[in-house]
Amino acid sequence: MNNRLKLNIKISISFCSKMTFSKKILSTTALFIMSCALHAQGIYTLKSCLELGLENNYSVRISKNEQQISKNNATKANAGYYPSVDLSGRYSGTLNDTKSTIRTTNEIEKSTGVLDNTFNVGLSLNWTIFDGFNITTNYKRLKELEAAGEVNTRIAIEDFIADFTAEYYNYIQQQIRLNNFFYAVSLSKERLRIVEARYLIGNMSRLDLQQARVDFNADSSKYVKQHELLNTSRIRINELMANDNVDQKIEIVDSVIDVDELLIFDDLLESTLHTNAELLKSERIVTLAQLNLKSVNSRKYPYLRLSSGYGYTLNTYETNAYRRRQVAGLDFGLALGINIFDGTRRSQQKNARIEIENARLQRMQIEQSLLADIANLWQAYVNNIKMLKLERENLVAAKQNHEIAMDRYMLGDLSGIEMREAQKNLLDAEERILSAQYDTKLCEISLLQISGKVLKYMEK
Repeated sequence: MNNRLKLNIKISISFCSKMTFSKKILSTTALFIMSCALHAQGIYTLKSCLELGLENNYSVRISKNEQQISKNNATKANAGYYPSVDLSGRYSGTLNDTKSTIRTTNEIEKSTGVLDNTFNVGLSLNWTIFDGFNITTNYKRLKELEAAGEVNTRIAIEDFIADFTAEYYNYIQQQIRLNNFFYAVSLSKERLRIVEARYLIGNMSRLDLQQARVDFNADSSKYVKQHELLNTSRIRINELMANDNVDQKIEIVDSVIDVDELLIFDDLLESTLHTNAELLKSERIVTLAQLNLKSVNSRKYPYLRLSSGYGYTLNTYETNAYRRRQVAGLDFGLALGINIFDGTRRSQQKNARIEIENARLQRMQIEQSLLADIANLWQAYVNNIKMLKLERENLVAAKQNHEIAMDRYMLGDLSGIEMREAQKNLLDAEERILSAQYDTKLCEISLLQISGKVLKYMEK
């Protein structure tokens, strides 16, 4: 290595080490600006669509708000750990006319409009110190509901990612199909041009001309109809992203349906049994049922309650021996008790045990259903990959056949019907490979969703 090259390398290394932090800032800024520019132009990648949708989609936002509610409720105060303190005030008055006769003298004393006032101000405290572990059970229940809220949000997010990814690739599928139909129209148009030219010089019959025109119109009709399907998919994408204008024009960066053909069944199965959101939700339901039984059983234990208060009372009199009377004092008390019989505890315990059993059975049912789903999806995934490989070979053969047919047709060695058949075989081969790609992609999305790995699409 010559000295100049060594010097250049040293300078480059030194420059890179000094500019690492700046490059990170510039890179982040550039990515942000690029993302904003792409969105402003209506150009999207799958990742940018998902990010925008997770931020704006109504179902996801509702689920997040419900999760926040369950989080706000999961406090010791709501469980009953803390005392309640009340401040109250009251005013009352009496307005009387009185007439009294003195016993010794029989004199009559009259009073009109006698107003007596009473003012009360009180501060009271009530605290359940022990309630047979019911307070602790309530707190655990609130925490479980908070965790269940997180799982529900995760389910909403995973459902959104799976639904949107499927629609994203459906849009690509419809765009590819539109291009295929456009190609079919161009082939039919060229064939119609050739037939018209040959008809004019008498080399082809009017029947050939009419058939070519019918085929051209049929392909044009399919092309027009495909525009409708593409627009429907575009509107659905805007709806999922919660765009204000659901008819907004968008442009997808991807142009092919890329299929992951390297999924491993054992990894998917293990992940399903350990991280599937529906399975985790069913476990929360089992725990909540167990806590419900503990709450019923807590009534077998005694309870201890503290009550205390401080009050101030002011009375004013117009005819009493006292003009004013003030009373201030503290009261307190402890209540210890136990519920001996209420007539419903035993039936509630039985029902709570049944609810636990049902929750466990429901979890087992969900697990079995997931195992069946993943087995079916895997079989469909494997079969679709095999079909995809076969259709790729068929497409190559169909293209070659079409090229040979076109050469023969141009030489007048092939009839219009035979040419149309070769064209149809090519279009059918393109349609089959497109359907196989999309069906395989749907299986891939479903497998990743059921195994809790659908967030993988956020990394692209």
